[in-house]
Amino acid sequence: MARLADYFIVVGYDHEKTAGPTEGLGKIIQRFPQKDWEDTPFPQGIELFCQPGGWQLSKERKQPTFFVVVLTDIDSERHYCSCLTFYEAEINLQGTKEIEGEEESGLIQPAEVFAPKSLVLVSRLDYPEIFRACLGLIYTVYVDSLNVSLETLIANLCSCLVPASGGSQKLFSLGAGDRQLIQTPLHDSLPVTGTSVALLFQQLGIQNVLSLFCAVLTENKVLFHSASFQRLSDACRALESLMFPLKYSYPYIPILPAQLLEVLSSPTPFIIGVHSVFRNDIHELLDVIIADLDGGTIKIPECIHLSQLPEPLLHQTQMALSLVLHPDLETADYAFPPPRTALSHSKMLDKEVRAIFLRLFAQLFQGYRSCLQLIRIHAEPVIHFHKAAFLGQRGLIENDFLTKVLNGMAFAGFVSERGPPFRTCDLFDELVAFEVERIKAEEGNPPKMIKHVRELAEQLFKNENPNPHMAFQKVPRPTEGSHLRVHVLPFPRINEGRVQELLQEGLARSQGAPPATRGDKKCVVPAGPPVVSIMEKGSTVFNSAQRLEVVRNCITFIFENKFLETEKTLPAALRALKGKAARHCLTQELGQHVKENRAILDHQQFDYIVRMMNCALQDCSSSEEYSIAAALLPLTTAFYRKLAPGVSQFAYTCVQDHPIWTNQQFWETTFYSNVQNQVRSLYLTAKDDNHAVQLKQKEKPPADQEKTAMDLAAEQLRLWPTLNKQTQQELVQNEESTVFSQAIHFANLMVYLLVPLDTSKNKLLRTSATGDWESGSNSIVTNSIAGSVAESYDTESGFEDSENNDVANAVVRFITRFIDKVCTESGVTQDHIKGLHCMIPGIVAMHIETLEAVHRESRRLPPIQKPKILRPTLLPGEEFVCEGLRVLLDPDGREEATGGLLGGPHILPAEGALFLTTYRIIFKGTPHDQLVGEQTVIRSFPIASMTKEKKISIQNQLQQSMQEGLQISSATFQLIKVAFDEEVSPEVVEIFKKQLMKFRYPQSIFSTFAFAAGQTAPQIILPKQKEKNTSFRTFSKSIVKGAKRAGKMTIGRQYLLKKKTGTIVEERGNRPGWNEEDDISVSDDSELHTSGTLKASEKSTMEQLVERACFRDYQRLGLGTISTNSSRSKTEYLRITALNRMYSLCRSYPGLLVVPQSVQDSSLQRVARCYRHNRLPVVCWKNTKNSTLLLRSGGFHGKSVVGLFKSQNTHPTAPTSLESSSSIEQEKYLQALLNVISVHCKRNGSNTLTVSPTIALSPGVWASLRSSNRFINTQTPFIDVGARLAGKDNPPPYSSSSFLQSQLLRRQAALYIFGEKSQLRGFKLDFALNCEFVPVEFSDIRQTKASFKKLMRACVPSTIPTDSEATFLKALGESEWFPQLHRIMQLGVIISELLENGSSVMVCLEDGWDITAQVVSLVQLLSDPFYRTLEGFRMLVEKEWLSFGHKFSQRSNLTLNCQGSGFAPVFLQFLDCVHQIHNQYPTEFEFNQYYLKFLAFHHISNRFKTFLLDSDYERLEHGTLFEDKGDKHAKKGICIWECIEKMHKRSPVFFNYLYAPAEVEALKPNVNMSSLKKWDYYVEEILATGPSYDWTMVPAKCSVSEENDQADGSASQTKRKIVWPCYDDVKKIQPDAITSLLNEIERLESKLNQSPERWQLLWERVKMNLKDDSRQDNLRRHPSGSSGMMSPNLHSYQKRSLLEIPDSGLGEEQSSSISPSNGVDRRATTLYNHFTSKTDENRSFEGTLYKRGALLKGWKPRWFVLDVTKHQLRYYDSGEDTSCKGHIDLAEVETVIPASPTIGAPKHASEKAFFDLKTNKRVYNFCAQDAQSAQQWMDRIQSCISDA
Repeated sequence: MARLADYFIVVGYDHEKTAGPTEGLGKIIQRFPQKDWEDTPFPQGIELFCQPGGWQLSKERKQPTFFVVVLTDIDSERHYCSCLTFYEAEINLQGTKEIEGEEESGLIQPAEVFAPKSLVLVSRLDYPEIFRACLGLIYTVYVDSLNVSLETLIANLCSCLVPASGGSQKLFSLGAGDRQLIQTPLHDSLPVTGTSVALLFQQLGIQNVLSLFCAVLTENKVLFHSASFQRLSDACRALESLMFPLKYSYPYIPILPAQLLEVLSSPTPFIIGVHSVFRNDIHELLDVIIADLDGGTIKIPECIHLSQLPEPLLHQTQMALSLVLHPDLETADYAFPPPRTALSHSKMLDKEVRAIFLRLFAQLFQGYRSCLQLIRIHAEPVIHFHKAAFLGQRGLIENDFLTKVLNGMAFAGFVSERGPPFRTCDLFDELVAFEVERIKAEEGNPPKMIKHVRELAEQLFKNENPNPHMAFQKVPRPTEGSHLRVHVLPFPRINEGRVQELLQEGLARSQGAPPATRGDKKCVVPAGPPVVSIMEKGSTVFNSAQRLEVVRNCITFIFENKFLETEKTLPAALRALKGKAARHCLTQELGQHVKENRAILDHQQFDYIVRMMNCALQDCSSSEEYSIAAALLPLTTAFYRKLAPGVSQFAYTCVQDHPIWTNQQFWETTFYSNVQNQVRSLYLTAKDDNHAVQLKQKEKPPADQEKTAMDLAAEQLRLWPTLNKQTQQELVQNEESTVFSQAIHFANLMVYLLVPLDTSKNKLLRTSATGDWESGSNSIVTNSIAGSVAESYDTESGFEDSENNDVANAVVRFITRFIDKVCTESGVTQDHIKGLHCMIPGIVAMHIETLEAVHRESRRLPPIQKPKILRPTLLPGEEFVCEGLRVLLDPDGREEATGGLLGGPHILPAEGALFLTTYRIIFKGTPHDQLVGEQTVIRSFPIASMTKEKKISIQNQLQQSMQEGLQISSATFQLIKVAFDEEVSPEVVEIFKKQLMKFRYPQSIFSTFAFAAGQTAPQIILPKQKEKNTSFRTFSKSIVKGAKRAGKMTIGRQYLLKKKTGTIVEERGNRPGWNEEDDISVSDDSELHTSGTLKASEKSTMEQLVERACFRDYQRLGLGTISTNSSRSKTEYLRITALNRMYSLCRSYPGLLVVPQSVQDSSLQRVARCYRHNRLPVVCWKNTKNSTLLLRSGGFHGKSVVGLFKSQNTHPTAPTSLESSSSIEQEKYLQALLNVISVHCKRNGSNTLTVSPTIALSPGVWASLRSSNRFINTQTPFIDVGARLAGKDNPPPYSSSSFLQSQLLRRQAALYIFGEKSQLRGFKLDFALNCEFVPVEFSDIRQTKASFKKLMRACVPSTIPTDSEATFLKALGESEWFPQLHRIMQLGVIISELLENGSSVMVCLEDGWDITAQVVSLVQLLSDPFYRTLEGFRMLVEKEWLSFGHKFSQRSNLTLNCQGSGFAPVFLQFLDCVHQIHNQYPTEFEFNQYYLKFLAFHHISNRFKTFLLDSDYERLEHGTLFEDKGDKHAKKGICIWECIEKMHKRSPVFFNYLYAPAEVEALKPNVNMSSLKKWDYYVEEILATGPSYDWTMVPAKCSVSEENDQADGSASQTKRKIVWPCYDDVKKIQPDAITSLLNEIERLESKLNQSPERWQLLWERVKMNLKDDSRQDNLRRHPSGSSGMMSPNLHSYQKRSLLEIPDSGLGEEQSSSISPSNGVDRRATTLYNHFTSKTDENRSFEGTLYKRGALLKGWKPRWFVLDVTKHQLRYYDSGEDTSCKGHIDLAEVETVIPASPTIGAPKHASEKAFFDLKTNKRVYNFCAQDAQSAQQWMDRIQSCISDA
């Protein structure tokens, strides 16, 4: 029995004290009983909680209010304080001026100020409605002055006793004519909610409540606010009850008073409610989730990541809630909806929602009992929960929601409360044990699910209302409006003595009554099914039975000493161990070979067993590593080998290297499961003893075998109360000693696994992030250790002890921490714990001593034979810098070559050596897996392309001895990840790294391989040798610096001086200066004074400049001539100026520039100042058809753009300063450009610039521009193009001229300036100029760098991603590489269309050398077929990239001063764009994709001098720009273009056989993201030779292929070879048909001793012959046959394919441009039908037929196409024609028959060549070229008709 009310309190307004100007305080006026109860202290701070909004006086009479406050005491017991507050007139504070006379007359003024007063009832029971009635009754008696004494009521209230739960009822009365009934719930443990849960969902909605639910479970802070206190109480109660069976153990304050608001910033989680008045004070809280009950919203701060329920539970819960709360939703769309399903009444609805959450928990915690570890049974059960096992078996190891829940306080409470196997059970226990299967089965079946929910809801409802017939209740209420009465006396003071007397009487009465308690029945808790994964397991890829067999066989071989077989099966076994089942199998198999806890092995066996153990431990996922490591733990102490008499080495010394051993949780869990087994066997044997069945031990009844520890515990707990004290004592002691003995055992085990074998290597103390130290990488010594390592450590030194000491201390600390924790948890006595603490240091010290001998002996074992180091073949001029370091090459994270899911041989990991040469880093070795064969594995890349080099430690399953590793990544998408062999000392690695850095960032450009190749042999640096040759270099550097500063030395043409002065200073002088920024300033804002610096012979400079690609291209395009003013011809509007020949105008521009004829050289200097780095606008290409110009420049300097975009009000005054003169010049310059452009346009007679609103641009472009906000932001769809492009945000208001403005703008501008958005700000277009500014958004260098990093990570991830979600394509998508390509290509296409349509374009973005170069070169490539030839592409790159100063060295990080800046692949991006276009137009390019890859590889390889340095000026300064004919000894360096030319002459390696250019307008590739394809350059790899780009250059004689032939002798005999895409150079081994024919011809020629013919001549001849053939029999040629490959009709196919797209299987080549869904994308469809496959039915037959016209018309030859797909016969005027002239529908054809010739038939036709086609409308007469083809046509048409 419990008291209904512990205290009754009257609280009033305190007049003496105030909290502030407006705030008052409350004080307790009276309390009953006055003495505290012994079991319940009086709650503190009641006066704060009565008025949570603060004590305030009121000007009017308010309604009485009621709410319940929850207080929690120090023992975390809850007290429910019900407050009924009413207002009464405040006598002392009335505002009237009292007049004595009035007072005497007895008239009282009505009160004007009212003070609150609260009646509070404090109880530990939660019956809000009863309390409302009781307090209401007391108030009614007072306000209606009923004839009942308040003292009686209060005494009755405080003395009323209520039965405990169990569903009993209690009728009582306070004695004021009331009759009340208390109904107790059936189960105490189930929360009672009334309707509060339903109300919460109604207020906040499903999604929000679920979020709050997750927030509370994952221990976040939740705050409710509402204008109603009662609502706050309800919401908190509801949220807490949803957590059942978990209990909330953090602060829970449904109503928080104003004075305590600072509680909200407490660090612990909480559930708190505050009144909405304070909503502004709570918005500063950063980490609190705020729910607004009245507004129905919740606000989750950004800093909180809310973990969601795991799928599929989240979805199911949402579904179920929706079905219960919105039953109409399902039927809302029905045509005939059923009559509205009424919602259950709110009390029932409330229970249904709770039932759903109950089911959710049953599913979440399904099988939790199987993960409980029972440690003690008596006197109190101690139970631990195995979280890792639970999460692992549920398949939710990654799920942070469940992890957080299991780590939370609530779950700890759940385990301690529900863990014991013998206790009272409730609804949840039954549900989780018996119903989970049913819940799972009902997933997809809503009606069944609802049925179950309703059943549960019934039970929950019955719990609160067990007796359906409620007894009649009657409680008097105050009369209506009683609170408004004027004359109400204040609440009377209650006679305390009287209350006390009555109370005593009441208590005395109730003590006589018999106690009506009923103890809950205890029972054995049902265990339920074991844990299963939350998701249905997909079928696994691997056939596990086979794998287990492999592991078993391998172990058998080891123990039978069959080492050859072992060697063969071991790699497969190690791979099999990646599977979970195989690892369990390993532990079982090994366990069978252990006899009496020991198993002695010989060295070889020991080695194998250790390797397998390591492998098993290494591949464990965190979910099951505990179980594997726990199973291996006893085995590590069982297997050992004898090293010498009395010295044995155990397996644990070789498997220490896994982080699991330093994981405290692992040790605890393993300890507990061992203890559980021990306790179980303790009670099992105890039972047997009782029965005295010693004999039967062998045939023990099976029932006992099945009994789990939990079953035994339940049995014991049931018996416990019946045992006598002594027996109880004995049981407790037995258990305690069991635990203690296990603790000793584990202390020993931990010492074994934590003390490293070689304690002198103090690597143990590395702190890991978790604060547990990790054993880092102790050298694991099996017999593979070589002597060298051992000697390098001086074990005899005196420091040994101190170091050992550290190791020992660390181990001791770790173990004592463990012992403390587990022993206190499992109730070991303090004396025992102390004893253990004393023991541990002794054990550690002894063990360290034993290990010294083991370590000493293990070093004496003979080293294992290692494969011999293979030396790589070097390129001409390449030399070794470091000898090979023995390493093991680890896979780089790609599946290929590791035999992953793709199959294939396990080429990696491979054993070999790492070499450093003057040019490359090379790994060469052989696969580690012996079954793969004898292939060599080579992975190499140029040192110059290295992007990152970091130390790593590799835990290697193959040779556990290798730990220290190096990971070097390269911008050529290669990654070398190696583990060093133990024979490689750290010093050697350091030297290797130093050399690597030295060659990566060479001192000067002449140290790069391009120049150094084969000139001076660098020394092979041996360890410990210092560089001695630095002094001379520094000397020369300082001389040069001094000379330059003094201005005595010319900057520039030093190569001329070299001839005259042979001094070294001059030759060296041009090297270092280039590194120092202060010598050659990089910012070109300051003019270089041209006066006296460059005195070299300008004539020779001019000659050489004229030879440059720029000038040759200007000539080709007819962009003016170099001429003085006098000889200028009148007609030329552009001229080539040589003003920059000494690079004085702009350092990063070429020597010759094209500018308008009218601009003087003198003004160019001033114009240049307006642009970044002086890069003024110059013409770089002219469209020869319509003379539109493409210009490029740097971005504008903000300060001087006033000229072009001058604001309306300022008029340029006289040019006072340099600034304004520059800007005027700039304006003039632009005007001059516009004049040139408009003149060109007029001369062409093109009317593109007339006012025409419609523009011939393809609509797709503008649409895509407008829609793609990322690219150009356009809000308003202007009609005119320019504005559309420009995306001006609402044009600025022009006064009267705005109408004129819009009129003028409605035309196509002559010049579009593509600039940056920032340059547009604050400027208005001077609309007299016929030009238009287009703001462009583009990705800056930082984004490009970041994107490239991610692209590299996607292509060579370095480790295979553990997360199955992280696929290659996902990583590729996240790299943002494709959006960047898309932007560049989109810009290119738009600009090329503008140029086509008669506008000129000027591109001035960033500094004019990155995105500008990309876009400008792309535009030219698209617009001008010349640049799509080998020669043209070279010219394009030389002109736009090299001469116009793209910073190759800086972007590719080639020099020391840009070392930190990161790799920016601007040129690579351009090549990728070209590759995308090449994909879509394979017949338009003379070069093939290999050519692009070759450039991509070599522009960063430093193999060629071409891409060194940042501009022509720098190249000139270093003397590498022009070849000096006379100087034989000049450092030549190799030029990539010459090399390509030689190779091209030699073989068609760069030639594209499909090249058949069509003279069409500019290419219009499809730039949608979906049409972009990944470039195989990023992912392909050739492990046989290393990247092929280096070898293609070397003539076949010294090519690497010979090695391969020797390696597989078998290949040559059979002529058959397996080709592995990641290993072989597929193009070489499987060349395409034409290449192999050419090769064959060459081979035959050499056999006949003829000098081989050049392949190009041969190819040309073949093409000519084909053309002739095709003319002769145009009819028999099949378009898909090889003969038609190069026919003159090629273009016609291409053009026609722009109209119809073949629907059938496309050839491999076109898969890149599959069209969008509408079927015809005219811009990008580039499907070339001449190489579609033979089966392509789309044009199943075509050729020329004569057709007789309609009546009286003659016979005409037409080109007919029979299309099976569209089922029609189409005809064209000729084969080249693209538009179809008409078609005959085959569906209408009735017959096709041979016919006889008619009048006017073609002369030469034979009689049998005629046939007629009869349709249901008319008859067509045809004549074929000969009888045979006529027959063919008839057959084809006939078959089509019959098919239909």
